[in-house]
Amino acid sequence: MFVSIIIGSTSDLDVVRPAVSLLKEFGVEVEVKVLSAHRTPKELVDYVESVSGKVDVFITAAGLAAALPGVVAAHTLKPVIGLPVRAGALQGIDALLSIVQMPPGMPVATVGIGKAKNAALLAIEIMALKYPELEEKLRKYRQSQREKVLNAEVNL
Repeated sequence: MFVSIIIGSTSDLDVVRPAVSLLKEFGVEVEVKVLSAHRTPKELVDYVESVSGKVDVFITAAGLAAALPGVVAAHTLKPVIGLPVRAGALQGIDALLSIVQMPPGMPVATVGIGKAKNAALLAIEIMALKYPELEEKLRKYRQSQREKVLNAEVNL
């Protein structure tokens, strides 16, 4: 069970920390790489092609024009999840629209702006199709989320 998280800049590291933590909590191996679709395109493609054999899912955090998820998707057959980053004048809306509007034949799953935990959970759901132990952990996680909501009333 292996997820590669690719960020275009070290400034995106704080955005992806919740995903890293949650994936590790589920026992998933995680690697975070800083590679830019614009500034290091050759290195990005080389990395994606070199790890595609062992990666189960890629999570790509991108802001502004958000080219990173599409470039990764173009060089692997593994699922790619785009995580729009809040940045620039449009505060991530441009990144969200760029990621969801991939051309036909080049799908990228997308979560909400800055929703790193949802990116991790979607990656876990995808991997649970292959790894039954993740399905059970996910079931327990969902139950704990349910209990938090039901117990919230008591704590008011």
